Amino acid sequence: MSIQTVHSTPFDDQRPGTSGLRKKVRVFAQPHYLANFVQAVFDAIDGVSGKTLVLGGDGRYFNDTAIQIIARMAAAQGCARLIIGQGGILSTPAASHLIRKRAADGGLILSASHNPAGPDEDFGIKYNIANGGPAPEKITEAIYARSREIREYRILDSADIDLSARGETNLGDCRVEIIDPVADYAELMAHLFDFPAIKALFDGGFTMRFDAMHAVTGPYAKAIIEDRLGAVPGTVVNAVPLTDFGGGHPDPNLVYAEELAGLMFSSASPAFGAASDGDGDRNMILGKHFFVTPSDSLAVLAANAHHTPGYHLGIRGIARSMPTSQAADRVAEVMGVECHETPTGWKFFGNLLDAGKVTLCGEESFGTGSDHVREKDGLWAVLFWLNLIAARKETVEQIVRGHWRRFGRNYYTRHDYEGVDAVAAKGLMAALAARQNGLVGQTLAGRVVAYADDFSYTDPVDGSVSTGQGLRFGFEDGSRIVFRLSGTGTVGATLRVYIERFEPNPELHDLDTQAALADLIALADELGDVRATISRNVPDVIT
Repeated sequence: MSIQTVHSTPFDDQRPGTSGLRKKVRVFAQPHYLANFVQAVFDAIDGVSGKTLVLGGDGRYFNDTAIQIIARMAAAQGCARLIIGQGGILSTPAASHLIRKRAADGGLILSASHNPAGPDEDFGIKYNIANGGPAPEKITEAIYARSREIREYRILDSADIDLSARGETNLGDCRVEIIDPVADYAELMAHLFDFPAIKALFDGGFTMRFDAMHAVTGPYAKAIIEDRLGAVPGTVVNAVPLTDFGGGHPDPNLVYAEELAGLMFSSASPAFGAASDGDGDRNMILGKHFFVTPSDSLAVLAANAHHTPGYHLGIRGIARSMPTSQAADRVAEVMGVECHETPTGWKFFGNLLDAGKVTLCGEESFGTGSDHVREKDGLWAVLFWLNLIAARKETVEQIVRGHWRRFGRNYYTRHDYEGVDAVAAKGLMAALAARQNGLVGQTLAGRVVAYADDFSYTDPVDGSVSTGQGLRFGFEDGSRIVFRLSGTGTVGATLRVYIERFEPNPELHDLDTQAALADLIALADELGDVRATISRNVPDVIT
């Protein structure tokens, strides 16, 4: 084996977004493209000499190729140990846990989350720091700056690692450990939740369906839900991770998980339904003929955390992303704990979790998690709900409706316009920002404007400031409209419009969500002149 120094030239499009660098596979497959970015990561963290790194991904197309390149580069640059999931598989929350459990210096997670996979689809890579969480902006900006200077990288000239068999081997002077990707994570879940109570639930005939969407959580869900908790075989469907996710879009919502949604709203519905996404960090929760919004899910879990072994002493606080509904705020107020509103992106929760300010976190984009790792965790949320059902002996619908009676209901929806022309989307946002000037105190559609701003965030732990996080239109009655451009896509822009109002009266908790918000939806369209500006008559996805 010899170390090669490969000369290259910089690429100008390697700025990491909220979840790392995501591009089409054909972009990553260009000569030197992945290697340049990996070298930029290594340089930005002061090298990898003597360090331990975790490495794995969601199994999407190009995952195995990328692992071999990264491993040979790490070995060439003095990495002491690489911990890699068998078959190259590691869910994002499992990788976060592994970094923390093994006291690794960091990890590289290969995923484009909920984006489609395959030769013509998406790939992604992100660096997680020693606390198990995504690299903060200071590091991602350093990575980007270095990527624009790269002129060479070092890589070991060697045969590929055998990723199929567990055990240890050497790659040059680097020790490589191929591990069971599920075992450590499963043990953590058994510690947090009442597995005997959940098993008794299944033994008593409780039925559920978990759709792994041919993505990474299939092996995890089968090992835990079927093998350990005793759900009948076949409870977990689409359980084999495929390089193209079976041609599907592994985004667990009512549109892309339509097969599961159709079952749950049919006469053949089981008692509980759930799905997870490409890399295992998102979740969708359904009861029989009942959908739980991610915002409500966070609030319900926070209000009921004491029913679980891992959180039986209560929670220290809650954090939610700014666009997430304010349902969790009401729980925090009643419980007398802190509630933090952050920008979108799980990395913003890391400081709060490390400082012990919060226990539970959530985003409206189907992400929920806690201080057990530093990522959102889809299967964790599913097990949390199973624990609540077992402890409270109520259905999903009964739990949520009881929550609404106690705390009130936040009617909430998100309208996504995907693959929008980027210039048009930016123009829409610029026009909206200009319209905010002098808007406070005016009346729009019968509501008085309380604030109109571009959300900024000052981290209460380290004082760092993040600006330009989304345009907010808030009203004196507590309702809100938020406009934001998402950074998770790889083609064009995704415009997200979030609409919310609070309803305290239990007699008005049974309205259809879109009908309950119809006047605000119309106002949002009027404010942004959405249909005309981006040439779309309807959203691509409504959740």
